[in-house]
Amino acid sequence: MPCKTLATKDPSAVERANLLNMAKLSIKGLIESALSFGRTLDSDYPPLQQFFVVMEHCLKHGLKVRKSFLSYNKTIWGPLELVEKLYPEAEEIGASVRDLPGLKTPLGRARAWLRLALMQKKMADYLRCLIIQRDLLSEFYEYHALMMEEEGAVIVGLLVGLNVIDANLCVKGEDLDSQVGVIDFSMYLKNEEDIGNKERNVQIAAILDQKNYVEELNRQLNSTVSSLHSRVDSLEKSNTKLIEELAIAKNNIIKLQEENHQLRSENKMILMKTQQHLEVTKVDVETELQTYKHSRQGLDEMYNDARRQLRDESQLRQDVENELSVQVSMKHEIELAMKLLEKDIHEKQDTLIGLRQQLEEVKAINIEMYRKLQGCEDGLKEKNEIIARLEEKTNKITVAMRQLEQRLQQAEKAQMEAEDEDEKYLQECLSQSDSLQKQISQKEKQLIQLETDLKIEKEWRQTLQEDLQKEKDALSHLRNETQQITNLKKEFLNLQDENQQLKKIYREQEQALQELGNKLSESKLKIEDIKEANKALQGLVWLKDKEATHCKLCEKEFSLSKRKHHCRNCGEIFCNACSDNELPLPSSPKPVRVCDSCHALLIQRCSSNLP
Repeated sequence: MPCKTLATKDPSAVERANLLNMAKLSIKGLIESALSFGRTLDSDYPPLQQFFVVMEHCLKHGLKVRKSFLSYNKTIWGPLELVEKLYPEAEEIGASVRDLPGLKTPLGRARAWLRLALMQKKMADYLRCLIIQRDLLSEFYEYHALMMEEEGAVIVGLLVGLNVIDANLCVKGEDLDSQVGVIDFSMYLKNEEDIGNKERNVQIAAILDQKNYVEELNRQLNSTVSSLHSRVDSLEKSNTKLIEELAIAKNNIIKLQEENHQLRSENKMILMKTQQHLEVTKVDVETELQTYKHSRQGLDEMYNDARRQLRDESQLRQDVENELSVQVSMKHEIELAMKLLEKDIHEKQDTLIGLRQQLEEVKAINIEMYRKLQGCEDGLKEKNEIIARLEEKTNKITVAMRQLEQRLQQAEKAQMEAEDEDEKYLQECLSQSDSLQKQISQKEKQLIQLETDLKIEKEWRQTLQEDLQKEKDALSHLRNETQQITNLKKEFLNLQDENQQLKKIYREQEQALQELGNKLSESKLKIEDIKEANKALQGLVWLKDKEATHCKLCEKEFSLSKRKHHCRNCGEIFCNACSDNELPLPSSPKPVRVCDSCHALLIQRCSSNLP
């Protein structure tokens, strides 16, 4: 029965299984050796060369033979060219492969394409596009080929793991056309002793990697702690600066309030003085109006002029009062702004207190983290001691192995005894390896705890950064407020200048009022003279201005150009041409206006009285 089953197996299926196993071994060995190698791989690296040979065999399996006039053509370059149509990013690889000068055969181009795809870390993506399009692949492969069956999909999935590897391959200098692709099976057939040594080396390398990782974590934590200390110092400095600026702002506010009080008192004094002057002028004007009513009409023009001047002065007074009301409203606004500034300052002080509390909490957290770091360092020291002990034990094991080899060469008779001793020694090594695995699991748990602590620290760092941004915003807001205060100072200085200008205007108005008083005093003297003349002419009947419309002598009508004049002798009204004579009367020693007829009569009397 078993012979029949072996005979009935499909040889192409066996070939596919063999190629799949070889691909698994080559990919696994390449990844493990590359990770232990610890740097980028070159084209001379043997596992990498064997990987490319295995990939060539996998791609060649089941290829159709294309007949031409000269020879048979069977290469893998044809299906690889399809990748450019299916995957647009592969056009660069195809163009660069065609531009290479040393390649003459399609096989050489295919080998260069595989190397460039590995360097790009996209070999799995490119081949996945090919496997999906099986209709196109059927032109190049038989139905039983590896790329047409499930084994091809498995190999493509294994190729994804090669993205971990960094390769730097020089394609220009290599002779890819004439290379012979032979699989070296000796690389994948290993002894049990080599496997045990490799496992030990892998474990030691893993422990060393963990040690380096923990040391790097400690360095990063130290750097973060130092950066946090520096940030705390900068925050304290900025807080002191803010306190100083607040003190300066308070002093400026006090000064502005004092200046506001002074301006208010000055404005009150100015208003009192103006009211007193206006009352005095009103009293004077009323008295003068009463005197003008009893006087002649010629003084009406003077009265009208004075009235106009009073109106102008009242308008100026109203303007001054309006400006003063505007200043008072501005001062009220300034006081409100100052109150708002004081509220903002109190709020900022509260925020500063909150920030200080947060800084204290951050300091406490940093101290706790520092203690944890010290505990981690102690654990690392213990691990280092364990590693040193392990190295000593490995050295002892190597010495014992050498002694065993010498004994084996010296005596063939003692082989059984040596085998028994080897078995005992192997059991001890296995027990030691179990203990080491337990220690490694404990260390992994400690590493997980350290990672959680690091995550917590990162979250605290993010919160600190957000707090710093908030403080920067607060600082910018304070700067804007200080700029507003400076602008208010400038406006206040402008108001002071306007107040001084108003004071100058007020002084000029006082001088004008004084001049008006002088003129009014002169007019009072003239009125007294007129009163004396009227007393002398009390017996005469004075005609009213409204009754007289024409001159008595020339009988011309009175107008703005022809004004009315009373004769001091007869009391009747004449024009200026008929009453331009002046003579001293017995009632008044001074010469007074007299009409032409009275002037002629008085001259005749004077001439008749003369001897």
